[in-house]
Amino acid sequence: MSNPKPRGRSPVVTDAEIRRVARTLLVEHGPDAVSLRAIARALGITAPALYRYYGSLDDLLETLRLEFCADLAAELSAEIATLPDDGVVQFFAICQGFRRWALAHTREFTLVFASPGSGEARALRRFDEPFGRIFLAAAGRLLANYDIVTPRTDVIPPELREDLVHFQTELLASLSESGQKFPAEKLDLGVTYLMIQMWARLYGHVTLEVFGNYPIPLSNPEVLFDATLAELGRTIGLLDERE
Repeated sequence: MSNPKPRGRSPVVTDAEIRRVARTLLVEHGPDAVSLRAIARALGITAPALYRYYGSLDDLLETLRLEFCADLAAELSAEIATLPDDGVVQFFAICQGFRRWALAHTREFTLVFASPGSGEARALRRFDEPFGRIFLAAAGRLLANYDIVTPRTDVIPPELREDLVHFQTELLASLSESGQKFPAEKLDLGVTYLMIQMWARLYGHVTLEVFGNYPIPLSNPEVLFDATLAELGRTIGLLDERE
């Protein structure tokens, strides 16, 4: 009777290796390709071994999402560091940098901004994240140094007021906790309403472009994006009507 062969020990993996493989799967094949089974197969381990590091696939994807947010923030920070200390210039640069990053990293963008449970709510409410901090800092400089033309509170649809008040409360609390230099006294419902509208237009444009869903073919979508930014700038008084 032959002796049973000893079982080989599973390879030892690190959290960094798990995230590296998960990122590679996502970037090369899309979010649907990221599964614990696929990651374990690439690392030569069993899927249950991954639970030593993550309680679920959702936990791992959230970690990746935060990493991609940090990547985006790092790119934007490096870009605005080279620009004049002008709130308007830097704010528009952030908007343009967000679009470029989304087009260059479509699958990362999908996970961060276009997956169920993400989108506007995640991008605007998680102010403790790097991208949120950069966006808020730029908005704060605009409010502190420029006379922004904001909607009158009496034109805000009554059905939106409760949601806006809730968002305003969350925003002020996050600003207080993060230490952002943001003129809280200027954050009335009109400004809150304006922020939501601006983000919806910017995010909507970028999302349509990333997924190729423009209603008409555009040979140069960047021209439309820049025109949209200019229109927003004129609407809120940051740009002259002739610009």
